[in-house]
Amino acid sequence: MTLRAIVFDVDGTLADTERDGHRIAFNQAFEAHGLEWRWDVELYGKLLAVTGGKERIRHYVELYGKQKPADFDDLVAELHREKTRRYVEILEGGKIPMRPGVKRLLMEALERGIRLAIATTTTPENVTALLKCSLSPDSEKWFEVIAAGDIVPKKKPAPDIYFWAMEKLGLNPESCIAVEDSENGIRSSLGAGLKTLVTVSDYTRNQDFSGAAAVLSDLGEPDSPFGILAGESFGRHYVDVDLLERWHA
Repeated sequence: MTLRAIVFDVDGTLADTERDGHRIAFNQAFEAHGLEWRWDVELYGKLLAVTGGKERIRHYVELYGKQKPADFDDLVAELHREKTRRYVEILEGGKIPMRPGVKRLLMEALERGIRLAIATTTTPENVTALLKCSLSPDSEKWFEVIAAGDIVPKKKPAPDIYFWAMEKLGLNPESCIAVEDSENGIRSSLGAGLKTLVTVSDYTRNQDFSGAAAVLSDLGEPDSPFGILAGESFGRHYVDVDLLERWHA
């Protein structure tokens, strides 16, 4: 079946946002609310097993036995709003670039008539800010569908977010390929029936990517080849639409 759309995850896939973006913003939000909670690099890597920022806060409090105030639900919501605001400020400071090959592949796909979509657990505000600050001011318009945040009840690794994106695109999964960076992400995309390319991030390199079409270090550039962790690259050294079509087939 012909490849008609590429569906991208965001955090860790389009950009390395987790360690020096989201983690920092969470810590700033905790400090602003007078909480002695600090997520170092190692701890945050463990917390990433839980998708969704509000869910991650709840998991941390439960796991480490932190005292819950009477208004805990309101606190979680407020912390997440503050974290999102701080994260956007980090993005606006230009500190989080796109990963290698991302902009090149997106532009080629548009030129070739391949539709673009996003399927992510992060909030719509985070997606918009990343695209505008790290890609192009008008890049939000490049994506026909942005499936983000709480629009579905179950987040990754559940396949719901991909099913939602497919419905909005009006396509079946066999017409699409997903690009992910994590085990939770590929479980979600494969669960929805999409073939999936994985480009690992620092936090996900050693996760289980069984079922991936290929597992790479990144998308690569003509002068900076990707590294192959698993799968067949068909003699290519950077990901373009032709190579995606090979994996998709």
